[in-house]
Amino acid sequence: MLTPKQYQLLLYIDKHLKQTGYSPSFDEMKDALSLRSKSGIHRLISALEDRGFLKRHHHRARALEVVKVPALEQNPVETSVTFEKETSNTNVLQGIFSEPQRAHEMPAMISLPVLGRIAAGLPMEAIEHSDYSVDVPLSMLSSGKHYALIVSGDSMVEAGIHDGDTAIIQECQSVENGQIAVALVDNQEVTLKIFRRHGRSVALEPANSAYDVQIFAEERVRVQGRLKTLLRHYS
Repeated sequence: MLTPKQYQLLLYIDKHLKQTGYSPSFDEMKDALSLRSKSGIHRLISALEDRGFLKRHHHRARALEVVKVPALEQNPVETSVTFEKETSNTNVLQGIFSEPQRAHEMPAMISLPVLGRIAAGLPMEAIEHSDYSVDVPLSMLSSGKHYALIVSGDSMVEAGIHDGDTAIIQECQSVENGQIAVALVDNQEVTLKIFRRHGRSVALEPANSAYDVQIFAEERVRVQGRLKTLLRHYS
């Protein structure tokens, strides 16, 4: 069972991860839940972690993993969310969880082309097509075309993106502010950065304090996709 605030935060983190590929900051979570301080977010995250809904990767900055999301029981007529009250007068939420996938049930896979390497550092020369591919579970993708790129550099480590990771990219020509995008600069350099538009300028932000934010006129930057998920290999 979850309180309404715990459930709201869990949904917000899950949505943010799916849209941007990395977890939101404590300030973003505080604003999203209209809380006055970040201490409330810390308590909510700890409670979600204790209940097995969230997992924190303590060796990475801003790295939260949603383990499960409850599906609400709904009245066939009433579709609004209803909460059950305990004797302690705390609103709680009853959830229904799907059965875990059995070990012998392999997920459906799709083969995506690996188009080359992309800089998670300073922009590099435009990526070149490659002749190999990577298999990705369909459940990790959404609608539209996808492709893969190998990450080169460390400017996005605080978003959990490391050198050598395989970035799965959803092909698109625009992204929302704060999403991690594949950006082509001056039609010759490509980089993986947090995208923000400021008037007629575009800021490409790293997730590493050792790197500077890069500012360009909007006509110099063309979005080629948004980060959907990451694959990592361990030796």
